[in-house]
Amino acid sequence: QTRSLLGVFEEDAAAISNYINQLFQAMHRIYDAQNELSAATHLTSKLLKEYEKQRFPLGGDDEVMTSTLQQFAKVIDELSSCHAVLSTQLADAMMFPITQFKERDLKEILTLKEVFQIASNDHDAAITRYSRLSKRKENEKIKAEVTEDVYTSRKKQHQTMMHYFCALNTLQYKKKISLLEPLLGYMQAQISFFKMGSENLTEQLEEFLTNIGTSVQNVRREMDCEVENMQQTIEDLEVASDPLYLPDPDPTKFPVHRNLTRKAGYLNARNKTGLVSSSWERQFYFTQGGNLMSQARGDVAGGLVMDIDNCSVMAVDCEDRRYCFQITSFDGKKSSILQAESKKDYEEWICTINNISKQIYLSENPEEIAARVNQSALEAVTPSPSFQQRHESMRPAVQSRPPAARTSSTGSLGSDSAALSALSLDSLVAPDTPIQFDIISPVSEDLPGQAKSSGQSGRRTNPFGESGGSKPETEDSILHQLFIVRFLGSMEVKSDESPDVVYETMRQILAARAIHNVFRMTESHLLVTCDCLKLIDPQTQVTRLRFPLPNVVLYATHQENKRLFGFVLRTSGGRVESRQTSICYIFESNNEGEKICDSVGLAKQIAFHAELDRKASEKQKEIDRVKEKQQKELNKQKQIEKDLEEQSRLIAASSRSNQSSTEGQFVVLSSSQSEDSDLGEDGKKKRESEA
Repeated sequence: QTRSLLGVFEEDAAAISNYINQLFQAMHRIYDAQNELSAATHLTSKLLKEYEKQRFPLGGDDEVMTSTLQQFAKVIDELSSCHAVLSTQLADAMMFPITQFKERDLKEILTLKEVFQIASNDHDAAITRYSRLSKRKENEKIKAEVTEDVYTSRKKQHQTMMHYFCALNTLQYKKKISLLEPLLGYMQAQISFFKMGSENLTEQLEEFLTNIGTSVQNVRREMDCEVENMQQTIEDLEVASDPLYLPDPDPTKFPVHRNLTRKAGYLNARNKTGLVSSSWERQFYFTQGGNLMSQARGDVAGGLVMDIDNCSVMAVDCEDRRYCFQITSFDGKKSSILQAESKKDYEEWICTINNISKQIYLSENPEEIAARVNQSALEAVTPSPSFQQRHESMRPAVQSRPPAARTSSTGSLGSDSAALSALSLDSLVAPDTPIQFDIISPVSEDLPGQAKSSGQSGRRTNPFGESGGSKPETEDSILHQLFIVRFLGSMEVKSDESPDVVYETMRQILAARAIHNVFRMTESHLLVTCDCLKLIDPQTQVTRLRFPLPNVVLYATHQENKRLFGFVLRTSGGRVESRQTSICYIFESNNEGEKICDSVGLAKQIAFHAELDRKASEKQKEIDRVKEKQQKELNKQKQIEKDLEEQSRLIAASSRSNQSSTEGQFVVLSSSQSEDSDLGEDGKKKRESEA
């Protein structure tokens, strides 16, 4: 019965131990949560106090917000102190009793149980040895030892059992205490915490919280109103921006802005990856003053691509891409091919870079000056029949203005010179003169030096000399200078006596290009020799155009934009037969306009001196021929006199000898005359061979 009852008590102790462990874990979570809450509250109060030290990029100095948060920090700091007190009370009143019961009382039961089990085993072993003693008289010493062992083990078992049973009985009371005391401490700690909270949350704080709540509601209403406005704005923008979603928007709805001095957007840049292969990289490009910048995605700042002051920009053809244009630096050492996303961006980029290259951005009102320049170009252009046929709707309305109004706009295209004093505009350029933008002049077929022979039409020209069977026509020229140029246009002019003709032609061609959106320019190599000027294809080395140097009667560089130069070519044929016509050709170079003009001037000087030397040499040869002819006539006269003397001597000899008859004299005379005739024929043949 005792063993059975002991088993019930032990089972009850094990259940108590299991339940107490679970309850301990739950209470420990409460304690840990309270400690975490206290630390978090303190950290919150600290962060609220540091708000005034923060520097938000979009938030200014809001004193109301700062003072409000400081007030909240003060209150939360007090609450943090209350939470710290609550944590201390929970540790003392809740966690300490249950921890003591778990660590001391329950472990004591387990220890006594183990000791009782050991004592029971020792007692059983002692009884077993005692039972094995023999009936016969044996060794008294062994018997006494066994008896003593039984006595000791039985006493130990009895004492251990009494302590163990007492602990099991006491456990029932300790169980109640260990359950109620921690709960009592928890409730008392919470009541104390709430009392401290009620003391801190006064009526003044309640009024403050009410005001803050009202402010929050007002802010929420403002936010809702702003969100509604933003939603309406988004809907309006979606409707208005619908045409912009197209990669190439309608130009009638979104016209091209040609007066920009700043531009930004995404462009595709062409990068060479091999001899014939290339790749395209999309980057964000923007202009900054006179520089073109690019910035890859993720970069902190942009990098310099090119200095576009005095640069040149032109449209180029790419085999696999549209809307491509090329920017070349002023010294021609660096160039970049870019692709725009649409035709509108394509034209705006070209116009913007063109405006920046003229350094308009340095003025106070750059866009206004750019607009005035473009408007002046629209008013100053001379219309041509070909453009009237192609662009009737874009025909300028100012072509009926008097010449004085057209003269006033010449300075807007880069010339600050006054009105032409010696010649009027109509006397420089014929009215309704067509402008040719192609590389071949409209009257090139009538030029005397440009008739294509069968041997010259397709011949490749090496500007630095050729090694082949045929001797090039410029091999004997002592001047060979090569320049990179781009053909802008040509037109017939009425006069070739003043550089103003070239300036006026430049103005009209640039204005016509601006009006009709002609950005394409053909790049060539201009070879200057003492005989002619040649335009050579840079890739095939085929001569595109040849200008005889004697026919180049006038050449000049733009007064401000030194990259522009032109020359006037005089020819005997044109649109009207049997009259001389003059054609002005305009080119753009890589800041070498003056060098090209100097080279042409040097070539003409060399050709002039060569012509003087040639004429002097021909005159000297003529004098030598006259002297030689006179010497031959003198020699002939001497020969005739010698023959006559010989005849006289023969006659005298014959008369003295009296041996010759009249017939013999006749024979001698005939023989001598025949000799004279033979000598005369030899002299004639000699003169003919010398001639």
